[in-house]
Amino acid sequence: MDTFSKSDRSSIMRSVKSRNNKSTELQLIQLFKRRKITGWRRNYNIFGKPDFVFLKKKVAVFVDGCFWHGHHCRNITPASNNQYWENKLLRNKQRDALVNRHLLDLHWSVFRIWECELKKIPDQVINRLIWFIS
Repeated sequence: MDTFSKSDRSSIMRSVKSRNNKSTELQLIQLFKRRKITGWRRNYNIFGKPDFVFLKKKVAVFVDGCFWHGHHCRNITPASNNQYWENKLLRNKQRDALVNRHLLDLHWSVFRIWECELKKIPDQVINRLIWFIS
């Protein structure tokens, strides 16, 4: 059972931002600056709305929230409205796969980072990204 009323839970979920999240995008920006990584841009107008792009390398970087993109680290399915959430997360995963295929068809490379990786092993994540874009 949820500890919040249906309207309170709805309000909480609506307040989750898709941009400028402290646990994902803003943390990655700090890593870029600390490691002096340049050449990245934000809010680049391309299919899938990547969080960052490296234009010269044609690399799209997505920083995916574990809950919203169905990462196995959380294993959390809300108890109420279970079927809705299962369908929602499945649609998100399918959309991610479609975005990957579309960008690959446009000769872009796609690099996805999980929120939990960025939190637990940020140095490994940034090292993998540096290797990927080099």
